[in-house]
Amino acid sequence: MVHGEHAVETGQILAEVRSRHPQAPWLPRIEGIAASTGITSRGWMLPLEAATAPSSGSGLRTPVAAAAREALARGGFTDQEVDRAIAALEAVPAPQTVQERTAPAWAAVQTYGERAARRALRGAGLDTTDVDCLITSHSTTPALPGLDLSLLNRLPLRGDVLLLPATQWACIAGTRSLALAADLVAADPDRVVLAVISEALSTTYQPADDTLESLIVRLLFADTAVAVVVTGRPRTESILRLDAAWHHTLPGTVDLHRLDTRADGTHFVMDRRGPRAVQETVAAMWNWLRERHQDDGQPWHPDLLLAHPGGTRVLEYMEQTMPDGWPAGLLAHSRDSYTTGNRGGAAVLDILRRAHDAGQKTGSRTVLYAAAPGLTATALEGEWL
Repeated sequence: MVHGEHAVETGQILAEVRSRHPQAPWLPRIEGIAASTGITSRGWMLPLEAATAPSSGSGLRTPVAAAAREALARGGFTDQEVDRAIAALEAVPAPQTVQERTAPAWAAVQTYGERAARRALRGAGLDTTDVDCLITSHSTTPALPGLDLSLLNRLPLRGDVLLLPATQWACIAGTRSLALAADLVAADPDRVVLAVISEALSTTYQPADDTLESLIVRLLFADTAVAVVVTGRPRTESILRLDAAWHHTLPGTVDLHRLDTRADGTHFVMDRRGPRAVQETVAAMWNWLRERHQDDGQPWHPDLLLAHPGGTRVLEYMEQTMPDGWPAGLLAHSRDSYTTGNRGGAAVLDILRRAHDAGQKTGSRTVLYAAAPGLTATALEGEWL
């Protein structure tokens, strides 16, 4: 795990929102909304000032000054009036452009991704030359070539490494990269798969947005890069055996959560129907687990449930709908991760890391789950080694 190095306090965000939107109808409620997230600080790859600064240009963008002068002159304005109008337009602070918001974040995503990859390989006792396949995801910083080719050159990796970029996986990147890696390793147990997810979710912080949903987006997201190695080779460093994967997609839900690219950058758009859709995938996952273990001959339950359903509201739903007899506290590591922000595709692996650092018994039955815009979900079942 490589967390964002710039600590952004909730109080800083609320102060910025108050100063920019003093007339917002929801302004009196922001303290309560912020408290309900349980997040007091989150790490970003870039400081808050990078997201809130005005553009290096001015409010006079189109038409440019010469064309604006000509148009005003044709409209009968005097030279003095034209000068005043142009000066006023040039003094207006403009929002950052897509390039101004995305370029620094993309640079950070590559740097953080490289650091995470090197740490994962070192922890696995492997070298960059051992990697046979690289899976990458970075949904908020679209680029072509992407993170896969950036890391191949930065690390560097062998020229015959299989590159599998999955930019649009978003919040399921952690679980789905593990599922894909497990399939690749099942076909060739000697294969070494490196998965790297690097997300600068702070690029969705849009200061000009004045909706209640935009306030929530401001408060939720954290920036993180994570890397993990999956292989069939017996290794003393291994921590989790992956036994089975499950995928589920709800049709007709593409409009619930999405990224919109506009003139001032990337906006994350949320729909209040989203949590209910995520709950449907949770119910489907319970069914998968029940059918998978219906012939065990004795009650089955996981010892660890590492889940990223997008928010604490669905975590509560998961606790309420767990099958009878399952122990309490299965989502403790998931809740702990959320106290420092929603990490998107890196979240499940952050939760896995927290479980590892807390110490687990060999044989602990483990389920990983995540849902993402689409609405699509992936879960895995495995056992602690």
